[in-house]
Amino acid sequence: MSGKRITDQQIRLYMKHRSDRPQGVAAAKAGISERSARRIDMKELQPQLGQRTWRTRPDPLIDVWASIVVPWLERNETISSIGIFDYLCEYHGDCFDPRARRTLERRIRAWRQLHGPEQDVVFLQTHAPGDLGIADFTVVNEPVTICAQPLKHRLFHYRLVASGWAYVQVVCGGESFSALSDGLQNAFWQSGGVPRQLRTDSLSAAYKNKAEHDDFTCQFEQLCQHYGVRATRNNRGVAHENGAIESPNNHLKRQLHQALVLRGSFEFDTLEAYNKFVQQLVARRNRRVATAWADERRQLRPLPSKRSVNYSEQRIRVTRSSTIEIRRIVYTVPSRLIGARVTVRIYDTKLEIWCANECTLTLDRVFAPAGKTRARSVDYRHVIEALVKKPRAFRSSQLRDELLPTHDYQTIWQHVDHRLSADAACQYIVRLLHLAKKTDHQDAIGRYVLDQVALRGLPSLLSCEERFAPKTRVMPKITVRQHNLHDYNRLLQTTGVQHG
Repeated sequence: MSGKRITDQQIRLYMKHRSDRPQGVAAAKAGISERSARRIDMKELQPQLGQRTWRTRPDPLIDVWASIVVPWLERNETISSIGIFDYLCEYHGDCFDPRARRTLERRIRAWRQLHGPEQDVVFLQTHAPGDLGIADFTVVNEPVTICAQPLKHRLFHYRLVASGWAYVQVVCGGESFSALSDGLQNAFWQSGGVPRQLRTDSLSAAYKNKAEHDDFTCQFEQLCQHYGVRATRNNRGVAHENGAIESPNNHLKRQLHQALVLRGSFEFDTLEAYNKFVQQLVARRNRRVATAWADERRQLRPLPSKRSVNYSEQRIRVTRSSTIEIRRIVYTVPSRLIGARVTVRIYDTKLEIWCANECTLTLDRVFAPAGKTRARSVDYRHVIEALVKKPRAFRSSQLRDELLPTHDYQTIWQHVDHRLSADAACQYIVRLLHLAKKTDHQDAIGRYVLDQVALRGLPSLLSCEERFAPKTRVMPKITVRQHNLHDYNRLLQTTGVQHG
């Protein structure tokens, strides 16, 4: 052991083994000589108290720390250690070794703890039951499909902070007022009451975001007045102030992912089925806080006698092509409305077309698919009467593909387009669609035509009409009434004519 310094660790190891072993054995286990062991026993050699004050290797930052790094830290509070590292590598590579990155990060962190600026403090809050409800939208990136079509969607998430009770519904569009109003009202009525405060972030559906004060939109202000709730929001860009909903958002999405994995499929038949699946998931979570929710429910304010509006309105004129455009989506409407100025009530899942103070039509709301900003919702029944008068317009129509309602009709069009002349093909498909509208046998007609094509060839339009719209002749029932002869005698007597 001669010539080697005995470390503090060796001394402590010797003292540990010396408590139950002879001096020689303990010294051997600690890797020291017996003479050094005797010196330890005589307290001539003891471990040093405190850490060493000398360096064991050269400082890799000695050329850049005081002259370059510290001035940067003093001038700019937001600069990161990675930014300084990149700067040193780019402009001071001759005096800075890139292998000292971790040393630089530790030194910067220690400097900021000693000399850095004051930081924001998170103040934990205590929430009384019935005091605060908080709402937010969160984007879902799960590969959910509806009838094999990818579903681009988000979740509306409402939570009573004190108890943790939650309400969730699927939203296919953006963070619109109709989605916010519909979600909030459903949550209020399902929870059985209204909290004293409603907290959101700076949603454009609720705030104009043009001033420092709470500049509510008119619709959101009316909604809050209807339910008697005071709306508040967090400071812009400070997400942790809404931690009571931001963190549960992440928990909810992780739990949704696990539930979908356990289900074994991300495919659903309808949007309603997927929405029901999500709400069943949330219902299981709510059962865990049933006791706390029962206590908080008693503190909620009573609901009003009826709901408030959950739609926005848009005034628009129907174009000459019998279409309207709402939020970058083109919808067809009945051709009788061409030129009319209609009011469209935009709900989260439907549209109502109002003309002359009457609801003339209700349409399912359509959203652009993932990766696109525009889409069309075309119903051939709205324009087929006009198309029958000029069937050749079908071939080059911008709505041609959308006018074909199902895959069967698309296959029929491809068949007749290849087998018949241009005029005959257009005439055939248009009259077939017209027959489908008149008889309300759209799917049956499509299947029949394809079956006939596979068996014996394209059926004629006449055979289709005879099968699905047979003309039944109604023979009028004529009843001949034989008058009484006494009536004729009285008539002749009044005219002065006698009969023999």
